[in-house]
Amino acid sequence: MYAIIKTGGKQIKVEEGQSIYVEKLNVLAGDTVIFDEVLLLGGEETTVGSPIVSGASVEGTVEKQGRAKKVVTYKYKPKKHTHRKQGHRQPYSKIMINKINA
Repeated sequence: MYAIIKTGGKQIKVEEGQSIYVEKLNVLAGDTVIFDEVLLLGGEETTVGSPIVSGASVEGTVEKQGRAKKVVTYKYKPKKHTHRKQGHRQPYSKIMINKINA
């Protein structure tokens, strides 16, 4: 059985026992998080929500909070002696999917 959930402005396909990386959630590591916005339930029978499946949810446990590798942007204008270097590390939450409630 699988589900498509919506979190952090993205849609993610999840299955039980799978680890996923999502946009940072304001919960501590080890806490349980419930995703209520289930867009599709699949398996033997497929249920498509309009826009969400009523009564369906996905449970997960936060394994860790972290930040991704640094992405460096470098802008310059030739012959003008101007340049700008900027770095960014995107925060994320790693979640282990425990149960899909249909």
